[in-house]
Amino acid sequence: MTPLLPATANHPLLPRLARRRGLQAWLIALSLAVMALAPRIWIGTESHLFYLLPIIAVGLSATVTGRKPTFLVLAITTAANIWTSALPTDLPALALSMLFGVIAWLLAEVFWELGAYRRRTDQLSVHLDRRQVMLETILASVPVMTVTREGMIQMLTHPACQLFGTTQASVGKPVSAFIDGFDAIEESASVGPNDHVWTGRRENEITFPLNVQVGVLPEQPASDHLILCLTDLSLAHAADAHARDLHAQLNRVWRLNSLGEMAATLAHELNQPLSAATTYLHASQVDVARAGLMGESAGRTIELAKGQILRAGSIIRRMRELLAHQARSLGQERVGAMVADLAGVFSMIERAGGVQIQIQIDDVHDRVRADRIQFQQAMVNLVRNGVEALAGTADPQLRIVGRVLSDAEFQIVVEDNGIGIAAEKIDTIFRPLMTTKAGGMGLGLSVTRTIVESHGGVLQVEKSVLGGAAFSFCLMREQEMEPE
Repeated sequence: MTPLLPATANHPLLPRLARRRGLQAWLIALSLAVMALAPRIWIGTESHLFYLLPIIAVGLSATVTGRKPTFLVLAITTAANIWTSALPTDLPALALSMLFGVIAWLLAEVFWELGAYRRRTDQLSVHLDRRQVMLETILASVPVMTVTREGMIQMLTHPACQLFGTTQASVGKPVSAFIDGFDAIEESASVGPNDHVWTGRRENEITFPLNVQVGVLPEQPASDHLILCLTDLSLAHAADAHARDLHAQLNRVWRLNSLGEMAATLAHELNQPLSAATTYLHASQVDVARAGLMGESAGRTIELAKGQILRAGSIIRRMRELLAHQARSLGQERVGAMVADLAGVFSMIERAGGVQIQIQIDDVHDRVRADRIQFQQAMVNLVRNGVEALAGTADPQLRIVGRVLSDAEFQIVVEDNGIGIAAEKIDTIFRPLMTTKAGGMGLGLSVTRTIVESHGGVLQVEKSVLGGAAFSFCLMREQEMEPE
């Protein structure tokens, strides 16, 4: 594995010397100036060699110090040249000294540029090494293959081998042996993100849904043409299927609950008028009986009508008993798991309503007594009700909160930042067949309240801290065994 911070090779044109700073740089500069001037004692001023020594000193100073110390070296050596060998009356010598000073400074600039180039090269090398490590790490965990123009597999990563149940021996085989109908030339024209679902085929002939992201490699002598990033969609499709099944199951439960709620409501509403009609018919029967023989025929007709009304009441009563909410068997459940199981259903509600649902559940102390399906039905009802209330809101927010309220109760809150519920309507929103929505049946909150009550709780509504409505209820906590 390439190290994250590799040592960079020395620059071929410049020795790697540490750049000095501060007082140390000034002392080095003075030392170089003295070293450049000292040989004059032996070589004298007649030789032009003393012009070369300052240039070397300036170059070394530019390598190991900064601009200001280097300028000090140049100033000292140039002044010494002028003072010792280029008297003001000797203009050629003066010009020669100035020329060598300019050359020394230009050489220093060259050294500085080479140093900056070396540092940029070092930084780029480290950056490329890091990217190489990142790329190798990604390729070690992502199914990737490269394909030639002829559609032959050129390279397979280990995860790709695991995905297709094969080995590196598959290199050289046609990619169509593993991806049904894949054509390298045709797909090279459709580069970019796509949602097309391919059929992957393992060596044991088992097929699975597969997503393929295609990238075209730049033209090069290598035979690789396409790079394919592969994603097994089996788990995603299974999760979607589970969400659809759960949604269908919740819909069936909703219909049964709604039918039971409606039957109970109708039985209650029809019971009184049927009882009154029976009483009136009985009174009419008594009055007709007083007419003697002439009223016997009418009395028998009234008796038949009375019997039919009693029969209708009996049918309604039996229907109510059949559809009434029976005492549910509450099992040990975890609120976090029950809500997490609704992730697929909530995703569909989010897409339909354009709302992001936030979930904050204390999943450590969330063991409760509940009927899993009925609880989930109540949660879906409350979430859907909240999303509908957020229609037209500029920044819709809906939050599900689950927290321990006491040793015996775990509270669930579904709140939003919608317009809320008017105070005068709070007492009526839970009544059956009462609704403010066009096309609504007025059973959603009524059924939800019935489910909550069957769990021993009370469905309450109040103003939310988000600004809208907050529906809350409590479930009985299942006390966890303390570890010995």
